[in-house]
Amino acid sequence: MDNDRCSNSHLFTTKQLFALLLPLGLEQLLTIAIGMADTIMVSSYSESAVSAVSSVDLISYLFITLFSAFSTGGAVIVSQYIGRRDIKNASIAAKNLTAITVLISIAMTIIMIIAKDLIIGLVLGDIESSVIKDANLYYIPIALSYPFLALFDSTTAISRSEAKTKRIFLSSLLMNIINISGNYILIHLFSLGALGAGISSLISRIIGALLMLLLMMRKDEECSLRGIVRTKIELKHVKNITRIAIPSALDGALFQVGKLIVQAQIATLGTSSLAIHAIVCNFNGYCNIPQNAFILAVITLVGQSAGANRKDEERYWVRWSILWSIIITLLFAIPMYIFTPQVVSIYALNEATTLEAIPICRVCLIACTFLIPFAFIVPNALNANGDVKFTMAVSIISMWIFRVALVFFFIRVLKLGVSGVWYAMYSDWAFRGLIYTIRVSGSRWQNKYAIRE
Repeated sequence: MDNDRCSNSHLFTTKQLFALLLPLGLEQLLTIAIGMADTIMVSSYSESAVSAVSSVDLISYLFITLFSAFSTGGAVIVSQYIGRRDIKNASIAAKNLTAITVLISIAMTIIMIIAKDLIIGLVLGDIESSVIKDANLYYIPIALSYPFLALFDSTTAISRSEAKTKRIFLSSLLMNIINISGNYILIHLFSLGALGAGISSLISRIIGALLMLLLMMRKDEECSLRGIVRTKIELKHVKNITRIAIPSALDGALFQVGKLIVQAQIATLGTSSLAIHAIVCNFNGYCNIPQNAFILAVITLVGQSAGANRKDEERYWVRWSILWSIIITLLFAIPMYIFTPQVVSIYALNEATTLEAIPICRVCLIACTFLIPFAFIVPNALNANGDVKFTMAVSIISMWIFRVALVFFFIRVLKLGVSGVWYAMYSDWAFRGLIYTIRVSGSRWQNKYAIRE
């Protein structure tokens, strides 16, 4: 008997699960910590620089959503081939995924550069000339970084499919060290401002992407990208990947548009409400660290189980991911709940704003812990089995009815202020979580097929 296994019949051992999840969790923690340090560094240079960077980043999020959608589609297909032990097709699918995402990103970069003035004008509108100038400086290096970001996303998705997440964490660590060091040198020592932030991001993405590519090109790699330049793009793999990617991309793009609409409503509430919302977002991000790891890992767990035609395993790993995400998140959330007043006081808000923020942050911790697993882990499990159209439909309906429409109702009619924004968000999580749980409790989702020959 193998005592290292969760049970005799499960596809993944305890050691394999730990090796899959720990680097993913550390990567999420690293992203949040470095992101905060990055923002502080840019904002210390000038207000126009931080405004320009945040505005251009809004555009970037839409493209990152597209890259992530293709990476998710590729991860599902590669995971299922690995579950079938069809390593040949897994490797071909991995090469096709990488080639497609890089080619699309190159096309996007060209369009972005040609339409630079039009795009910046649409995003920034009639704003101070200093912000426009900084946005133009930051825009070009960020646009040039998209092919490398796409390459990094596709190679990390393939690595997650193989359950090899340690190298993803190490590559992310290196990228972020280069990024934050570059920001310090270029922004503060050379006084390049927004341009320095853009160049630093470009260099870090180039190095991270090339490092992951080199690791994926080793001869002993299960889904090796060796010979990718000579690889013929096969229509069946493209169809399989885009069948998952296109609904995910549409969902993600509409989600970002919805977030922008909600953000515009928050802006009407005043400066103190914006400050409270920013703090609650930080609490939400902190609470999401372990959950994001499970959201990513469940694609590998369920995808490989589906590829192995183990329907019992698919259900087991959905339940297992939900349970353990809640347990581990509680270890994060309980101390944060107890010390919420002390944490909020770090932001140095006035007394009235601080007192208003504390209960909102505490409710957020509770909602994140118990609603997000059902709202976001479960749909990724459904996606891993090819049930993408259902998850897309539920997500879009829930986003626009509950999050967007209810924000207007809670703010304009009930006058709930920033609390109303978060009540609308919790309603969105609860609704989609309920529908997804009903779906995963049945059997129809297991009759979908991500891979079609």
